[in-house]
Amino acid sequence: MKERQGCLLLLSDCVFPSTNLKPIKGFVAIEGNRIAAVGPKSECGPWKNKASQLLDLGDRLVCPGFTDVHTFFSGWALLSLGADFSEVYSDAEGVTALKKFEREAPKESALFGHGWKPDHFKVTDPYLLDRVWPDKPVVVFTSDRGNCWINAAARRCYGFGPEKCYAEMTWKMIREYLQLPCMKDKYKEYMAMLNARGVTTIKEMSFDNYYGFTNVMDQLEKEDALTLRVSMMSQPVGEGINIEYGKTMKKRFQGPFVSFSGFNRMTDRSVPSSMAELIEPYKSHPGCINTVPVEWELIEQETHLADENGFRYSLHCQGDGAIRHTVNLFDTCQKDERGRLKNRHAITDLEYSNPTDLEKFGRMGGIAEVYAQIQSLDNRNDVLDMIDRQLGGDRGVNYWNRRKMWDSGVVVSCGTDLPLLLPSVPESIWCGCGGRFADGGAYNRQNMLSIAEMLIAWTRNGQYNCYNEDRLGTLEPGKLADIAVLSGNVFRRSEEEIRNFKVDLTISDGRIVYEAL
Repeated sequence: MKERQGCLLLLSDCVFPSTNLKPIKGFVAIEGNRIAAVGPKSECGPWKNKASQLLDLGDRLVCPGFTDVHTFFSGWALLSLGADFSEVYSDAEGVTALKKFEREAPKESALFGHGWKPDHFKVTDPYLLDRVWPDKPVVVFTSDRGNCWINAAARRCYGFGPEKCYAEMTWKMIREYLQLPCMKDKYKEYMAMLNARGVTTIKEMSFDNYYGFTNVMDQLEKEDALTLRVSMMSQPVGEGINIEYGKTMKKRFQGPFVSFSGFNRMTDRSVPSSMAELIEPYKSHPGCINTVPVEWELIEQETHLADENGFRYSLHCQGDGAIRHTVNLFDTCQKDERGRLKNRHAITDLEYSNPTDLEKFGRMGGIAEVYAQIQSLDNRNDVLDMIDRQLGGDRGVNYWNRRKMWDSGVVVSCGTDLPLLLPSVPESIWCGCGGRFADGGAYNRQNMLSIAEMLIAWTRNGQYNCYNEDRLGTLEPGKLADIAVLSGNVFRRSEEEIRNFKVDLTISDGRIVYEAL
């Protein structure tokens, strides 16, 4: 990116600096890659005279750039990797599409596809892929990556099939496709997509040692081609926690855009599957708190190892039992003189939690990485039926309790588990402030955040999560100019209107990286 010359002046009736809970009618002046001044419109005169470019944004929201604290480029890449099956309706057509991809792919590459629709796909020969490619792995995923058309060679090579093709099972395949020549350009597409959603910073989950993709990140930073700030995390999948790798990455990436801060791991899984760890037994499984025990001994060892070496650990928990176990585990980690966690350990998701544990986590200065848009995936009655079936009684009152997190002093930040969800602040306001589902039905509104709090979670708190609070996350003089502009004033519109807002402008490092004005 080229260095911005001169002064860029933004005027708006809705400037939200993320320093408190109120917007102002004001201006933001940018010189180079830093914010030069922020204030009320009545004081912008000298900057108008100085500005080389002035954008009068009306009542559009102007705020710090958004931070998505839980993303997977390796998962997003699958959305467009290989042959396009969106218009393929039979196995014969599928073979034709794969052969076309094979002609364009590196000679030794496995064959991949995306957008497979099994419900609209005619299978004439269940062994067709094996007959055409007996030795070359072939995998074609559905759009949600929850199912796949796969041959025997791929099963042997990668160790998964349609019955188990969630991300952690596909690491051997990820190790291969991240080496493809197209991945560098795909990362540029990934950044452009996120910039178009107002995102300027991500905390990126990478399996194990990222299988050499750190070299691509290094190249992109040296080429000044990054429009996203990337805080990399390592998720042990194919091997245990690799502290030496972490030390090497922390030393290697000290530039303005790429950094390495720690590790990430799953604990339990979902309440609907009965794999979330609960404090009290499931209604659907009397006497059972978890159908698949969590590897707590391993997780405890790894957490302490990370903490002792100055790394943070983010643990993904969905059930209240897993959250309690994790809060108690973090309580044994290093703390500062105020009793707060020294290495900023975090809990991701926190779907179903106990208020007592949130209070304890808040006293420790813990970080929550919530999926504020998650309710957009389901309809209200489907979720309520599930909660009644699995938990029963009034236990659902503790679902998505972001209000208690915030009030207890937990640092609430926003993630999407991308590509499970693509970041959308308007949708997160619809769901995470209004408590709404895809069909518009609401639930547990008393557990939700205010609009101002949601914006702080996406901005200031996200940057704190990434250790960037000294240079990013608020609109203040001297801070780096990472800014997002939404198409209207979120404080003066209905939730229905806000849900349809778009990003009109994104500025990263003082330079416009997306514009739709």
